[in-house]
Amino acid sequence: MVSGAHTLSMFFSSTNNSAVLTGHPFDLVKVRLQTGLYDSSIQCIKQTLVKDGPTGFYRGVLPPLLGVTPMFAVSFWGYDVGKRIVGSATGKTAAEFTIKDISTAGFISAIPTTLVAAPFERVKVMMQIQDSAKKSSMGSVIAEMYKTGGIRSIFKGSAATLARDGPGSALYFATYEYLKERLSTPGEDMSIFAITMAGGCAGVSMWLGVFPIDTIKSTQQSSNTSVSIVQTTKNIYKRGGVKAFFPGVGPALARSFPANAATFLGVELARTFLDKMV
Repeated sequence: MVSGAHTLSMFFSSTNNSAVLTGHPFDLVKVRLQTGLYDSSIQCIKQTLVKDGPTGFYRGVLPPLLGVTPMFAVSFWGYDVGKRIVGSATGKTAAEFTIKDISTAGFISAIPTTLVAAPFERVKVMMQIQDSAKKSSMGSVIAEMYKTGGIRSIFKGSAATLARDGPGSALYFATYEYLKERLSTPGEDMSIFAITMAGGCAGVSMWLGVFPIDTIKSTQQSSNTSVSIVQTTKNIYKRGGVKAFFPGVGPALARSFPANAATFLGVELARTFLDKMV
């Protein structure tokens, strides 16, 4: 049993890491567009190839590789905690939850997840926007952030991360649970098709709903200068109006479907295995 659990844990971890490695080039283009380094995806791709070669698309990949498994573990744990809180408050079982109940549980899951996600994303963003001539390690980037503002600097953007992940997680889990039920046949085991379609659509709905907030977060985290969410929002709007909150939305959506389909497949396989063990 222990060996089986270890194997499943390794599978889930490798699934998450594969999703990071596959999706990181899309994420890099997204962040560089959000922070104003380039004006279009094509320009960003061409310049990245010219300056750094193919490996340049993996600038800043180490933080998400290290953080993806604990982030998703905390997120899904937080979701289970959220469901217990909602169930206790409403007197309902999970099977009786409405979309509103699921969304509330999803929002709750973002609170503990932010503590893990914010510093990893802060480091990732800083590494992704580095000048091609300056290739600092993850350790040196963290040291520089700490030097300029202490622990507070490393957690810069935490409020924006929660503002993104709260409603984002509500959309994420509500979309998944709704579509999973609609695509599944009552009385039968869930199909891989139902899980992956629901998971992929959950990722897309999340990004569509919170992308402007993600742009604010990325912009705020892209410098060691202290700037509030309000001022960051004003600066972005001055740069190009409402449109300025959506640069990089294409790469984000292209990445979100396969990455989240794989994530939910790993989670459901883990749950099925553990249920059989117990």
